[in-house]
Formats: sequence, C-alpha cells, structure tokens
Amino acid sequence: QVQLVESGGGLVQAGGSLRLSCAASGRTSSSDAMGWFRQTPGKQREFVTAISWNGDSTYYADSVKGRLTISRDNTKNTVYLQMNSLKPEDTAVYYCAAGRRAIELRKSFVDYWGQGTQVTVSS
Repeated sequence: QVQLVESGGGLVQAGGSLRLSCAASGRTSSSDAMGWFRQTPGKQREFVTAISWNGDSTYYADSVKGRLTISRDNTKNTVYLQMNSLKPEDTAVYYCAAGRRAIELRKSFVDYWGQGTQVTVSS
C-alpha cells in the first residue's frame, strides 16, 4: 500500500507560479512511477504529467508543456509539480498518482491516488 499526500495548492493570479508537492509513504514508494492528474467539476480526471521511478523519463499533456515541470526526490519520497505561467484554465483539483510505469500513468493506469489539492488561477 502506498499513501500519497498533496500540498501546495492555492489561489494565484494568471501568469503566476505555484509548486505542488506529493509526499509518498508505504511499501517501496521510491520505485513507483509518479504523476499528476487534474479534474474540474463535471469533467473526467485528465492526465497532466508523469515521471519514471528514477526521473529519467517524463511525459506531459500538450496543454502544459513548457509551463509545468515534474520532478522527484527519492531521498524524501516526494514528487513536485512546478507550475509557471499559470492560466485560468489550469484551475482544477490536482491529484497525485502512483503506478508501475510512467507510460502507464500516461494512459491513466493508476494504482494509488492522493486526496487532491485545489489550484485556482484568477484572471
């Protein structure tokens, strides 16, 4: 079992930045691929980004490429999402996710979810 706890969400103006963190605990959490998804009311949860267990491979949704960056620190069992040049359409609940492989997370094959953190971008 892997437990995921997100933090760092909040309210920011368009063009601003936020950094989300996801602390993982449980069995071999450092060997899991990690990722972020987001969801707005009435819509399906969508893939944002994923990173392999060693950080060598990353994947991004087209809508966030060049603005959002995923990274991880396995010594702290933590994955980060640096969000720059935020837009109102980035407003959503952001969920941390863990799975076996980053490419599988990209296809929404998720083994564990966090509880989510709200990000609101005002125009």
